[in-house]
Amino acid sequence: MQHATLSAFLKEPGTALAKGPVAMIFVEDQVEVDSAIRHHLDTGFQSVLALMPSGFPLAPDVSAAVHRIPFDVAAGDNYVDAVNKVIAAAPGLWLYYCFNAEYLFFPFCETRTVGEMLAFHTEERRDAMLTYVVDLYAGDLDRHRDAVSLEDAHLDRSGYYALARNDPDNHNHPRDRQLDFFGGLRWRYEEHIPMERRKIDRISLFRAQPGLQLRPDHTFNDEEYNTYACPWHHNLTAAVASFRTAKALKRNPGSTFDIHTFKWHNSAPFEWHSRQLLDLGLMEPGQWF
Repeated sequence: MQHATLSAFLKEPGTALAKGPVAMIFVEDQVEVDSAIRHHLDTGFQSVLALMPSGFPLAPDVSAAVHRIPFDVAAGDNYVDAVNKVIAAAPGLWLYYCFNAEYLFFPFCETRTVGEMLAFHTEERRDAMLTYVVDLYAGDLDRHRDAVSLEDAHLDRSGYYALARNDPDNHNHPRDRQLDFFGGLRWRYEEHIPMERRKIDRISLFRAQPGLQLRPDHTFNDEEYNTYACPWHHNLTAAVASFRTAKALKRNPGSTFDIHTFKWHNSAPFEWHSRQLLDLGLMEPGQWF
């Protein structure tokens, strides 16, 4: 279904915002748009909103299954503002946001839906879920010059770490149950990445509530939403497998000629399975088995 604008959609969403979880996919370019949307449809989202430029094509099966909304990041449309508008229009619903060429994985996602996972997460009195953005990249950049290949995808199997997230309003003391996470291509090629964009943590899954606001650093104005677990035990976390950083590094004239391959001794083929991410410690099953 096509809509004239985001505002028009939010005025008359029909059944799109009647039941969650709802996925928002922001399409920045024409790389792996259909595959990203299909992946999230298969994951079990009740509705998928494709916010994308009007001129970009969509495969017929994908177009028939999503709500297409004109949106152009390159022209100045701000995804943070868009997410916040959807939050205001959908109180109580579980929402998710990502970009094209990104793919959500969570524990046991091969046999369970995202709705089943979030039902359990809700029972644990959690309103948000930490996700790690795990960089994917093509193993052969001579064959895949944009660094994107589903068949030749690789990831880093080590090199991830966390630092305390300090609170400037409390004498820079560490915030309770909050950490800044780093690793992947943003760590290995940090000289090409602005400091404010080096973190790999993102609160991709969250439940909308009145007054909730997403901030440009992928955190929320409600600090409990930014925690990785509740005070009494570990909670579920998920991962977003993403070609976004690899694409940017190969498109940027300041970095593309310095990078002949992203592979190093800690690269491994990506298996497109949650077990690999669990084994690498890139997501946490918590108490869900």
